[in-house]
Amino acid sequence: MKLVSYLKDEHEQLGVLINGRIYDMEVLHPDLPNSMNMFLTYWEESFAVAQAGELMLREGSRTSNRGVPAETVQMLSPIPFPASCRDAYAFRQHVASARKNRNAPMIPEFDQYPVFYFTNHHSIQGPGEIRCMPDHFEKLDFELEAAIVISKHGRNIPAEHADEYIAGLMIMNDLSARRLQMEEMLLNSPAIIFLQASLILISLRKAIYVLRVCFLK
Repeated sequence: MKLVSYLKDEHEQLGVLINGRIYDMEVLHPDLPNSMNMFLTYWEESFAVAQAGELMLREGSRTSNRGVPAETVQMLSPIPFPASCRDAYAFRQHVASARKNRNAPMIPEFDQYPVFYFTNHHSIQGPGEIRCMPDHFEKLDFELEAAIVISKHGRNIPAEHADEYIAGLMIMNDLSARRLQMEEMLLNSPAIIFLQASLILISLRKAIYVLRVCFLK
């Protein structure tokens, strides 16, 4: 089953892609959510119902004239508003090659911990033009990656139970503005950290002073 999100009447719409045509979720069943976030939130209640409806349409045991050609709609990211996005450092050969290029040995901790960072989930876009600042296109790097979509809350999940939390997979292009990245790395220094700490301390002292004044009043 292939789920897609597209723009319909200026709003996000969830649908299923069958033989080049998109059918809204209400065609499969009137009670199914019409957005990907809601569908993932109620995954255990919705998935089996959607899968059964999709199978009937795909095999022809049920027909509908409400499908629209996929090429006629504006596709969005499959999950237009993800709650979070983690970029995992998962390909061991890539890590080993990158460290070798810097004359650094492979670290044993890589095989002991799931290494990742939280990327900006608000910057995720669907297919089409890349929207970013003009100078970001200088030294623009991209990586073709596989994204894993999670449909279940969990914490410290054992590897043997990981499949229970995965809703599906999708292709994701990871774009990096290397020029901007190099410039930002030059700005990192302890002075900025100390300045921020000082501002926080000053703000905290002001807040305590205000609280004291209010209490005395």
